[in-house]
Amino acid sequence: MNLAIIFAGGSGVRMGAGIPKQFLEINGKPILIHTLQLFQEHHEIDRIYLAMSRDYIGYTEALAEEYHIDKLEAVVPGGETAQDSIYNALKRAEEDNPGDSIVLIHDGVRPCVGYDVISENIESVKDYGSAITATSCYETILVSRDGRKVDDVPPRSESYAAQAPQSFYLKDILEAHERIRARENRYEGMVDACTIYRALGRQPHIVPGNRGNIKVTTPEDVYMFRALLQYRENEQAFGLSQPDRMAAKMKRYRRTESGA
Repeated sequence: MNLAIIFAGGSGVRMGAGIPKQFLEINGKPILIHTLQLFQEHHEIDRIYLAMSRDYIGYTEALAEEYHIDKLEAVVPGGETAQDSIYNALKRAEEDNPGDSIVLIHDGVRPCVGYDVISENIESVKDYGSAITATSCYETILVSRDGRKVDDVPPRSESYAAQAPQSFYLKDILEAHERIRARENRYEGMVDACTIYRALGRQPHIVPGNRGNIKVTTPEDVYMFRALLQYRENEQAFGLSQPDRMAAKMKRYRRTESGA
């Protein structure tokens, strides 16, 4: 079984919209629905488990029904932190699925992950036991402990930005969570599943992500998401990507210049 574990318990404070960011409507649909549809429509995903703030569980279930997200197996209450929420969803998934099921842990406000990236996560878990979606950094990364002075500049060729999904066998990531939860400081400093895995001395495997796989957190991200949707619609309408269209224009231009 291949399972999507979606966490969407954010309050949207940085968005400043007055409602949780996952429910902001973009092109007529909540961001969360854009995300869920990626996994609903992927032929390798069997079930979806969603962690959500308790106050919005009923509303989320109604949205899922409205948009025919029939792979959604359960909506569970979120926890104090994102990692608590993920753990709750993993424990619910454990009730229905064998331990060797592959789980893809994904943020509810990352609505642009590529179809092929989902497939490559599944293959990476089969081959290596894990998959951390990441993109290489085009900009120089600075490390600063106080936010004022530069403490380190890691080589750009060795720098990657972690994204989602982050994927594992269900039994492995549950065991990792439970070992971390048994510690006195629990999830302190644990920003994602990759951090948890590495904290236990395990070596996660990187899967290349797509550049448009943004996390919609700020108002600027909303504009970027709208632009990405427009780009996708143009590709579908014309059957060409932007580079393809540019190449076609250049070809016509050269013909005109040569008098052909």
